[in-house]
Amino acid sequence: MAAPLIELNRVTVVRGDRAALHEISLRIEQREHVCILGPNGCGKSTLIKTITRECYPLALEGSSMAILGKERWDVFALRNLLGVVSPDLLAACTTDATGRDVVLSGFFSSTRIFPHHQPDPEHLRRSEEALERLGISHLADRCVMHMSSGEAKRTLIARALVHEPKTLLFDEPSNALDIAAQFQLRDTMRELAQSGLAIILVTHHVSEIIPEIERVIMLRNGKIMADGAKPEVLTEKNLSELFGVKVRLEDHQGYFYAR
Repeated sequence: MAAPLIELNRVTVVRGDRAALHEISLRIEQREHVCILGPNGCGKSTLIKTITRECYPLALEGSSMAILGKERWDVFALRNLLGVVSPDLLAACTTDATGRDVVLSGFFSSTRIFPHHQPDPEHLRRSEEALERLGISHLADRCVMHMSSGEAKRTLIARALVHEPKTLLFDEPSNALDIAAQFQLRDTMRELAQSGLAIILVTHHVSEIIPEIERVIMLRNGKIMADGAKPEVLTEKNLSELFGVKVRLEDHQGYFYAR
């Protein structure tokens, strides 16, 4: 059997003076479409940074963490397998860097092309293919600072695709997007999921959960509150407990809306 994409056993991560994640045990298989849902401050960002090796868990007896069956990774090699689309990257890209520069920067783990970077013809070819795949070839020479937030977000998705990863991790993807850009983003996520890419969606917006998502993991106060098939976990009772307010849930053509 293939090793799971992510396997955490009793993982605790401390940030500042408190445990942002407390004895988390979680297994996500390769090719799964999963949503990690929770309010602000629940530990979502820490979980992402732990998966991408920006944060490290405490070395405790009985605690372990593996990605694709390995506990130790060259971070650059890991980024070839797990593409990340994050608001942190978007903030770092607000410069005179062009769309092509941003996509090419994925090969160098930066947010633009610097003088010491030397993209080769293969890098250029794959960057152009990623831009074309997202339907944004026309943004190749446009500065990020002159793009709409939706265009910039699609450029970041293209950046994450240049390595042809098996999984894309979306961190709060609709932040700063208007309604039209949100709809376009959801369509893009659906197309990527249907193409065979596994999707891990990390969000506090129920409406971002695309129909292809099969499993929902609810995170609250640094712990897993619920984990299972979407129809069983995404209920009014669970959402009300998760967010601490009375929630009404509506299902419309595979999308869920909380109010």
